[in-house]
Amino acid sequence: MNDTIFAVSSGAPPAAIAILRISGAGAFDAIHALTSDVPKPRTAALRALRDPASGELLDRALVLIFPGPGSATGEDLAELHLHGGRAVVRAVESALASLAGLRAAEPGEFTRRALTNGRIDLSEAEGLGDLLMAETEAQRRAAIRSTEGAVRREVEGWSTHALMLSAQVEALLDHGDEDDVATGADPLPAIQASASTLADTIDAVAARPPVERLRDGLRVVLAGPPNAGKSTLLNALTGRDAAIVSPVAGTTRDRIEAPVVRGGVAYLLTDTAGITANPGDAIEAIGVTRAEGALAAADILLWLGDEAPPEHPVALWIHARADEDGRVSNPGADLTLSAATGAGIDMLWERLAALSSALLPPPDLVALSARQRDLCFAASRALRSGVIETDLLLVAEHLRSALRAFDAISGKAGVEAMLDALFGRFCIGK
Repeated sequence: MNDTIFAVSSGAPPAAIAILRISGAGAFDAIHALTSDVPKPRTAALRALRDPASGELLDRALVLIFPGPGSATGEDLAELHLHGGRAVVRAVESALASLAGLRAAEPGEFTRRALTNGRIDLSEAEGLGDLLMAETEAQRRAAIRSTEGAVRREVEGWSTHALMLSAQVEALLDHGDEDDVATGADPLPAIQASASTLADTIDAVAARPPVERLRDGLRVVLAGPPNAGKSTLLNALTGRDAAIVSPVAGTTRDRIEAPVVRGGVAYLLTDTAGITANPGDAIEAIGVTRAEGALAAADILLWLGDEAPPEHPVALWIHARADEDGRVSNPGADLTLSAATGAGIDMLWERLAALSSALLPPPDLVALSARQRDLCFAASRALRSGVIETDLLLVAEHLRSALRAFDAISGKAGVEAMLDALFGRFCIGK
C-alpha cells in the first residue's frame, strides 16, 4: 500500500488518447521528474514529458494533479493524457517504472485504494465492477445505482436505526436499576417492536430478485425426454447452430449453454440431455443427472415433453415440432411452435419477456447481490432473535450481530477474504 502505482485507465492502445493514472505518495514527485514543473491542482496543463535519466522527449501531454484525500483514490493522484500510440505509452511507463517506489498497478488496485481510504464503500465497489461488465441497459442502470450509493444509503439507514435501538438497550443495562427507571413503564417491548419493524423492512428489500439475474442472465433451461426438439429450439432461439441436431435420440449428452440478449434482457439458454428413466449407457445417465440439476436451478423451465412438466415455480409447457406430419396437438400445453419453420418463436419470446419482468429486480428500486442479500437476512434473523429475548444482555448481543452484518455489507468489517476475488475481475487501470 506504500508503493505509488501507475497504469493506463483508458482503453488499450492504440487510441487517440491514453490516460495514464499515477496514485500514491510519490505521484507528484513522479510528475516533477518527468516535467520539472507540477501544475496547479485540478488544472490541465500542457507539458513536455522527458525521460528522467536521459532527458529524451517522450511526449507532449496534458497533466493534471489531484491532491489527496480529495481524489478518486483518497491519496495524491495524477493523470497524464498522452498520445495513444503503443510506443508512447510503453516509453512513459518505462520511465515511471525506473523511478524509486513506483510500480505497475494490479487489477482493481485503484478502486481498492479508494475503498481502503474511505472514498467508496464495498457496495459501491461491487457496483463499479458490475458497471464495467454491463452489456445491457438494465445491467447498466442497476450498476449505476450501486456506484452512486443506493445500497450504501439503504444500509446506513438500517444501521442507524439498529444503533439507536442498541443505545437504548445499553442505557437500560447501565441504568436499569435506578429508581426513576425501575418505576416507569418497561421500555423493552417498544424497542423490540421497533426491531421487528426494521427486520420486516430489511426482509422486503432482500426478498427482491437478486442483481445476479441481471448480470449473469436469466437461466432458461430447455428440458424434456430424448428427441423432443430441445436442440432445434435452442438453435432457433439463438439464431445459430449452437447445438448439434440429429434424429438420433440421445445426441445431446451434456448441457450446452448459449447467452442471448433479447429486448434488453440477458438470458442464459441451456440445452440438456433427454430425461429418461432408462438411459442407454453410463454417459447418458450422467447427462440425465446433469439435466435434472439444470432443471432444478432454472429461473424459467421450457418443458418440451408430451407429458405434463415436473414441478417448477416458473415453467412453460411447449408443444414442439408442430409441423411434423401426424403430430397430435396437446391441449394442455402453454404454447405450440415449430422451431424448424419458426412458427410460434416470436410468441415464445413474448412469453419469456413477460415472465422475466417478475424475475428481475425492479428498475427503480435497489437490487442486492447474493452476498448482500445473505448478510441482510443474517441481520434480520439477529433482530428477530432479539425480539423474542427477555434477557437484556442477549438482546444487546443480537443487535450487535445485526450491526456486524451491516458493516460487512459496507466493507467496514469481515470482508478481507472476498476482496481479491472482487478486484480480480477489474481491469488493470481501474
